[in-house]
Amino acid sequence: MGMSVAIIGAGAGGFYTAAALIKELPDCRVDVLDKLPTPYGLIRGGIAPDHQSSKKIAKVFERTAMADNVRFLGNVEVGRDVTLEELRNTYDAVVLATGAPADRTLGIPGQDKQGVFGSAAFVGWYNCLPEERFLNPDLSTETAVVIGAGNVALDVARLLAKTGDEVRVTDMSHYAQDAIDDAPIKDVLIYARRGPLQAAFTHKEIKEFGELENAVTLVDPDVLPAEDEELVAKGRGSQQKNVDLMRGYSSNKGDEKPVRVHINFYAKPVEVLGDDAVTGLRMEKTVVEEDGSCVGTGEFFEVPCSLVVACIGTHGQPMEGVPYNESWQQFENEDGVIEPGLYAAGWAKRGASGTVATNHPDGVAVAGHIAELTPDAGKAGPDGLDAMVAERNLRPVSFEEWKKIDDAEVAAAEHGAPRRKFTTVEEMVAFLDA
Repeated sequence: MGMSVAIIGAGAGGFYTAAALIKELPDCRVDVLDKLPTPYGLIRGGIAPDHQSSKKIAKVFERTAMADNVRFLGNVEVGRDVTLEELRNTYDAVVLATGAPADRTLGIPGQDKQGVFGSAAFVGWYNCLPEERFLNPDLSTETAVVIGAGNVALDVARLLAKTGDEVRVTDMSHYAQDAIDDAPIKDVLIYARRGPLQAAFTHKEIKEFGELENAVTLVDPDVLPAEDEELVAKGRGSQQKNVDLMRGYSSNKGDEKPVRVHINFYAKPVEVLGDDAVTGLRMEKTVVEEDGSCVGTGEFFEVPCSLVVACIGTHGQPMEGVPYNESWQQFENEDGVIEPGLYAAGWAKRGASGTVATNHPDGVAVAGHIAELTPDAGKAGPDGLDAMVAERNLRPVSFEEWKKIDDAEVAAAEHGAPRRKFTTVEEMVAFLDA
C-alpha cells in the first residue's frame, strides 16, 4: 500500500507539497484539507484584486488537485471538525501548510483603537475572505495612513487611491468596491521607518503609482539618495530603478489630481491618538545607522487621520500538540521536519516571506523526507477520514464542487470583472446544496 498523507492548508505551500509528493511517490494518496470551501489560500485571498496575472499560478495547482491520487476537502477545519491527533493516527504523514494568517501588531499605545487594522484583516476584507466579511472599516475619511514599505502596503494604498471604475474591473469584493467608491479620501499617506534603499517593494509595484487614474504620487526629493550614487555598481540595480521612479514622482504637483499618495520615509508610529477611535498618529523621525539598524531621533510630529492600516507582516498561529517558537512565531522545525510523521511547509515552516514560487522548494524538501518513511498498514488513510466525515455529518467540499463555485462566480461577474465572489461559507454551501 502506498503512503497516505494529509496536508492541512490548500495554499501554495500545500499544493507545491502535494505536487512534489505525487512525483516522488507515484503510488501515494494525498488529501489536502482547508477550512474554507475554496482552495488556493492567499492566491485567492491575498494577492491584490487588480493583479489578476499573478493569480494564474492557480491553474498549475488545479492540475495537481485533479490528479487521481489527490483529493481536496474544503470546509473541513482541523481543531473544529477533526483533530491533528486524529489525522496523525489516520495518515502516515501530516504536513502543516497553514501559512501565517495572523497580523503583527504595531506594538504601540492605542493600537487597538477603532479604525486601526492589520493588513491580513484589511486585505482579507477587500479580497472577500469569509472571516473578514463583516470587518466593515469606516472609509469616511479624507486621510488614510498605511504603515509599511513592502508590496502589501503599496497594494493597500493603491487600492484606496483608485476610482470606483478602476476597482470595479477587478475581483475585489463588491462591498469593498462600493466603500472605496463612496470614500471621500483625498490623501493616502505611506510611512516607512527606513529609507528608500531599504524599502522592500518591487519595481513593478512602485511603477503602478505613476499610472493611477485619479491620484498623483508625491515623494520628498530630500529623502532620495543623490543622483551620483552608483547604486548599480554596488549591486543595487533594483533599488536604482525604484529610486529613479521616485525621483520622477518627486517633481509631481499635489494639485494635479484629486487624490494624493504620499510616500514618506524615515518615520515610525509611536502612539495611536484618540479616545475610542483613532484621530491621529504620533510619529517619530528615524535614521538608518551604518550597521543597518533603524533608530529614533527624538523628534516627533503628529498626523491627523481616522484610518490606519498596518502592513508590517504576519505570523503563524500555534496548534495544539505542535512545538511552536514564540520568538519566530512559527512551528519549530528542521528543514520542514517537526518530528517524524509531522512536517511544515511554506510560511508555516519559515515565516511570511518570499513570493508564491518561494514555497516550491519547501514542498520538494518535505516530499523527500516523507519518502524516507515506511507506510503503516494499520493506518486507514483517506478511508479513515471518510469515516470521520460520515460519522460527524460534516460537509466537505470537493474540488469538483469548487469548480462549480468557480463557474458561478465567473458567470456572475459584471463591468468587465473576472468574477463576483461569494462572500460567506454559508452562501457557497447553500449554492452547492440548492
